[in-house]
Amino acid sequence: MKVRRSRLVVLATTVLTVVAGGLGIATAQAATPACGVAYRITSQWTGGFGADVVVTNLGDAVTSWAVGWSLAPGQGVTQAWNAAVTVTGTAVTATNVSYNGAVGSGASVTFGFTGSWSGSNPVPSSFSFNGVTCAGPPAATPTAQTPTPGPTPCPEPSTPQATPSTSPAPAPIRVWMAGDSTMMNASSCPIGWGSQFASYLTSNVTVQNSAVGGRSIQTWLYEGNVTSTKNSAGECTLSSTAYSARWSAMLNTDSGFKTGDYLIIQFGINDGDSACPRHVGSNRFKELLGVMATAAKARGVKPIFVTPVAAITCSGGTAVGNRGFVTETTAAAAANGVPVIDLHAKSVALYNTLRLCPNNGDYSTGAVGAFFCNDHTHFEAAGARQIAGLIATALRAQNIPLAAYLR
Repeated sequence: MKVRRSRLVVLATTVLTVVAGGLGIATAQAATPACGVAYRITSQWTGGFGADVVVTNLGDAVTSWAVGWSLAPGQGVTQAWNAAVTVTGTAVTATNVSYNGAVGSGASVTFGFTGSWSGSNPVPSSFSFNGVTCAGPPAATPTAQTPTPGPTPCPEPSTPQATPSTSPAPAPIRVWMAGDSTMMNASSCPIGWGSQFASYLTSNVTVQNSAVGGRSIQTWLYEGNVTSTKNSAGECTLSSTAYSARWSAMLNTDSGFKTGDYLIIQFGINDGDSACPRHVGSNRFKELLGVMATAAKARGVKPIFVTPVAAITCSGGTAVGNRGFVTETTAAAAANGVPVIDLHAKSVALYNTLRLCPNNGDYSTGAVGAFFCNDHTHFEAAGARQIAGLIATALRAQNIPLAAYLR
């Protein structure tokens, strides 16, 4: 029996290149059919850049993969996620990691990396997939909007599905999100990681992100009803126990939570404020996480707790932790039988991997400026996307069932 080999094509490539007068955008395309790669530079700064690579397999299903390309003079790879990357001379090889080796026919896999450059940062001239080279040098075009593939002997592929075609697609669900500014939706800095999370999920998931900047868990739950007065226990008193519109909307029996949905909760950044209304003590914090988890479970929703994401704080050349309510989040998770993702620890580890320390405190330039807004706490889009990637990776690593909906 003949085995049809998987092949590769660069369907559409968007890159940032240095051109006369500043930073420009170019696109590239090639015409070989049957597999696809989208290579996109997500951020670029003097001497460095970040890129995402999406590989679509339009051939037979594979159980492992290797994507290869060549670096231009002055280019390098410094860090990768969702792939193991090796560089020999100018040859780059990205191979699958333990959880993403199987790629069905019509399915896709995504990985990313940060790199270095000098002189120029051109698009790779060709790619290979499992040893098969399928794309010639791409031709640049002046527009970056919806590039059109070159002529092919077979139809343009439809949107790739994350689940191999031989497996039934999971039932449609919603992922509800509750948190603060580091999670919230936004189109410009600060951009919360929750706004980037949908890009890691299949089309069977709708993300309902209700994170709001500046909120503690109590002000998020009881917006407008938390007073500036503390009681004898040192907690901010409530003028009413009526829930906020955002939590009430989730609890709505018609339009809110449905069985099979998920609720991701991340608080702890604003809760340490000494003044009301944002102040929340340790016991109250754990109590309110329990309130949310209990309400979600009663409606067939699976809660996931997330420890607060770290800001970038350096001790010499090492990024260090800087958030409270980490132990309270993990303790509440254990008490309520809820999985917890330690995003605080994972984000600090990421900053060290990316070598964001030491820095000169100028968060508007360089690698740290591409990751953070100019406040060392909130994220640019590229940073938010990598933080969301930590959540996606943790879902798989911890066998949290939501991982079934990852691309």
